[in-house]
Amino acid sequence: MTKKVVISGVGLWTPEHVITNEELVASYNAYADKFNAENAAQIDAGTVAAKPHSSAEFIEKASGIKQRYIYRKEGALDVERMRPVIPERQDEELSHQGEIALEAAKKALAAANKSPEDIDAVIVSCAYTQRAYPAIAIEVQNQLGIKGFGFDMLVACSAATFGMHRAWEMVASGNARAVLVINPELVSPQVNYTDRDSHFIFGDVATATVVESEDTANSDHVFSVLSTKAVTSFSNNIRSNFGYISRAHDVDPYGEDKLFHQAGRKVFKEVCPMAADHIEAHLASHSFTPADVRRWWLHQANINMNLLIAKRLLGRDATADEAPIVLDRYANTASAGSVIAFALHHQDLQSGDVGVLCSFGAGYSIGSLVIQKQ
Repeated sequence: MTKKVVISGVGLWTPEHVITNEELVASYNAYADKFNAENAAQIDAGTVAAKPHSSAEFIEKASGIKQRYIYRKEGALDVERMRPVIPERQDEELSHQGEIALEAAKKALAAANKSPEDIDAVIVSCAYTQRAYPAIAIEVQNQLGIKGFGFDMLVACSAATFGMHRAWEMVASGNARAVLVINPELVSPQVNYTDRDSHFIFGDVATATVVESEDTANSDHVFSVLSTKAVTSFSNNIRSNFGYISRAHDVDPYGEDKLFHQAGRKVFKEVCPMAADHIEAHLASHSFTPADVRRWWLHQANINMNLLIAKRLLGRDATADEAPIVLDRYANTASAGSVIAFALHHQDLQSGDVGVLCSFGAGYSIGSLVIQKQ
């Protein structure tokens, strides 16, 4: 017999450091001037492209982003470095990613009224993990004293919802009483701060959710998971090529193509209709229409994407209450964005209210959950 599954707690950890658009642009423009001066001859010869200036207004208009949080601010704005300084830790020390995962996990457990003894599995699901093994999930499992098992999984910006899908399956099948799903999005090391088109996109954060059997849920805010839905379709339009084989390539292992890069216009054009169609089909499987949805917790990549997707679904502009935006403060936090929106905008819903939690991104990948407040 399939058990009924709920989300009973959510946790959000936010870094203390902030980079505003104005700070980011001042650093980038200074770097661009330096680059252009150092490469003036090649630029004049047409063999190297000059780096154009940016502006805070351009960033906000293109994305809706006004600032972003960052795990370590030192170095990120230094024109001689253009990447954060994150000191290496010894094997015996808690990893940087494990540290932020642990913070979010503790908050989610508290919200769910759960102790580590109540959890049977830990999933760390995010865009990047800082190492191949041992798994960050197992490290966090050990820190919390959780029995059972843990594993890492990567599905870029859809990782959070895909992780919840796996948790739902474990609980529904009876293989776990409760699963802790954590999204420690330490993205800043993969940002190309010298690229005008992408240097402003990402911020760091960590989120976590507790997925458990309805029978054991006793928190203040419980959401039934009515169903999950996922789809992937291969695309090269969003890539990050850094990996363990980079060491064996006779190229710069930290070159621009090894960092995050995308064909932004193509992504916008292709992903928006894919996401809208995916969500509409998911709702239809429950005989719901978009008009039946009280709240949309959408992936927080770009405000224009969210506005367009919501309008395609509703046939009108969504209100900020219906489809809350958090990317203005948090920027694109990879898979964590939709969970941040959920964490900050779920307590006001009434019993019976229906919501959609959806993330989409590289792969392409789209994951969604239709949930209902108990």
